[in-house]
Amino acid sequence: MGDTTIIKADNAHSPRGAMGQVHLASGATTSMRMWREQPPGDPEPEVAREYETVGYVIAGRAELRSEGQVVVLEAGDSWVVPQGAVHAYAILEPFTAVEATHPPAQVHDRDQPASA
Repeated sequence: MGDTTIIKADNAHSPRGAMGQVHLASGATTSMRMWREQPPGDPEPEVAREYETVGYVIAGRAELRSEGQVVVLEAGDSWVVPQGAVHAYAILEPFTAVEATHPPAQVHDRDQPASA
């Protein structure tokens, strides 16, 4: 039998990342993070990440640009950014979303700002 350990992450004590994300539960192959009330602003620099991202918008609006596509994300929308896809977000309204990443984004400095 494999590992059967249940992991609970308490948001009040979850670590914060350099880009404003809150790291939630993290397993061996997948992790979760939350972007809470991210303020509107200029688009972030384009970046390609070493992980796949699946997200769900709780509140607000953002624009996701990836590989020639432009998608507006609003409350209730979900999205996927494939591993290695060049992409950028622009927050249009205060934005709250939860994402899952595979492999975990925060491991081995995969989760660094584009300028890093």
